[in-house]
Amino acid sequence: MDSIQVPAQGDRLRLQKVAAHPTDEPERSGGLGSLDKLFHAAEGDVTSGLSPVGQGVAWLDWAVHLANQPFLRAELATAALEQSQRFGQAVLGSTVISPLPNDHRFVSPLWQMPPFSAIEQGFLLAEEWWDRATRGPDGVARANQRMVNFTTRQLVDVLSPSNVPWLNPEVINATISSGGLNLQAGWRNFLMDIEEAVTGQPAQSGELKVGRDLAITPGKVVLRNRLIELIQYAPTTAQVRREPVLIVPAWIMKYYILDLSPQNSLIRWLVAQGYTVFSISWCNPGAEMRDVSFEDYRTEGVIAAIEAATSICGGAKVHATGYCLGGTLLALAAAAMARDGDERLASMTLFCAQTDFTEAGELQLFITEDQLAFLTDVMRVQGYLDSRQMAGTFQLLRSNDLIWSRAIKSYLLGEREHPNDLMAWNADGTRMPARMHSEYLRRLFLDNDLAEGRFPVAGKPVSIGDIRAPLFVVGTETDHIAPWRSVYKIHLLNEGDLTFVLTSGGHNAGVVSEPGHPHRHFRISHREAGGRYLGPDDWSAEAERREGSWWPAWSEWLGVRSGDLIRPPDMGSKVYRPVADAPGDYIHEH
Repeated sequence: MDSIQVPAQGDRLRLQKVAAHPTDEPERSGGLGSLDKLFHAAEGDVTSGLSPVGQGVAWLDWAVHLANQPFLRAELATAALEQSQRFGQAVLGSTVISPLPNDHRFVSPLWQMPPFSAIEQGFLLAEEWWDRATRGPDGVARANQRMVNFTTRQLVDVLSPSNVPWLNPEVINATISSGGLNLQAGWRNFLMDIEEAVTGQPAQSGELKVGRDLAITPGKVVLRNRLIELIQYAPTTAQVRREPVLIVPAWIMKYYILDLSPQNSLIRWLVAQGYTVFSISWCNPGAEMRDVSFEDYRTEGVIAAIEAATSICGGAKVHATGYCLGGTLLALAAAAMARDGDERLASMTLFCAQTDFTEAGELQLFITEDQLAFLTDVMRVQGYLDSRQMAGTFQLLRSNDLIWSRAIKSYLLGEREHPNDLMAWNADGTRMPARMHSEYLRRLFLDNDLAEGRFPVAGKPVSIGDIRAPLFVVGTETDHIAPWRSVYKIHLLNEGDLTFVLTSGGHNAGVVSEPGHPHRHFRISHREAGGRYLGPDDWSAEAERREGSWWPAWSEWLGVRSGDLIRPPDMGSKVYRPVADAPGDYIHEH
């Protein structure tokens, strides 16, 4: 594959070595100890990358402390007796407990009919008791307590009566009415899923395809290096804003989450608003890229793309936009640029991107010293983290919706989900190089170096507080990957001009929220540079609520911070010659 090298201008694109992190593990070599890596890698194939030792330590911590608190055990025994009494009331027809708002397993009216109503109530009572039992006792390390509670919740979910065909009234009703055809169809669905898992290819026709149904906004690849293809999108308006928009997506998934179908493509919509849009498309690395660093992703990814966009647009400043981990990387790059006096950013927008990881949600359960050491050994052997390992972790965070509900619908009710663009994108994961993945897990999630001013770039630490470009930051109400209160913490790290938006939806659906999408709303508030800090709950209560999509509010915000309308720039330039049509080649790598 031909490559285009970014022209060196001063020291902007000099690839710098990352300074050794003080907490990095020394590389073990030689002796029988090196075989532990192979052993852990084999374990990781069975556990989807989760450390069994970490689980064991967490449970031991919980059990020992519980054994040393006899009165707490007596309290839990009393609570169990109370639950049994409430269950007796449920058997007699009373509703004594309701599912949590996000629990959709028992929404069917069939669950309200005896004897299924009593079965549902009994399960919910047991679930409530186990949740209470695993939120203590005092003295258990917080990470261990959360791990025990999380694991218990997964085990209890497995035992839900909704998962048992002869206890689930929906399945029983479907089986009787169809003469068992639902189970026959479910078996076919199961075999198709096995085929897809083994071959990595869709087992049924009618699947949406990249370049035909998805990611079809016209454009050109104007830069290709070993890590990225940079796509410049063709203008659709006679004039455009002078300042281009550069999108830095997360490298954990393909960029076209922002260029799905034409009707909900943020990229296509931005182009129609009169902006020159560039987007990074990350490569899908293999074992040969095991030593690619986080710093490489900054220099050959973000900085190379800024350099190209600025050059093609005649030296204009860039509206840099980062999504999820891409936003974190962009914030780090912007902080380094600010430290070094580089003023090429007109603004910075972050979608569901964390810069402080002290409250990073349930993902923190999977990022401990033990887990990171185990995962490092797994990645040292295979050279990368497989997308299926990471996808399994995300599914566990919402196992009711992403695992069990889908299994019931597909395998027991025999109903195949109709593929949509978001589902197709979600199944199209990427791998992550071993070194880069270990570095960002340790430095960001585990040690929080970026927020605390220890993250080194070119041998010197950077600070989010140095960024002077205006900020537009988006969080989503039900985000389980980047909780909005965690995203909101950028208010504590930067005192500059900051507009914060909290939109309905989750990590993906909240961002893909095109105008005209039903049942959408958002809150928005602007803090001027040097303005007072407002806590997240107070902010939520005071911020203006608007109905509809937040996209027009963002476009208006960008417009205020952009220059006059000009003739659209050429597609590429003499230095950055187009090498392929959008969506490029990297997007097709599996």
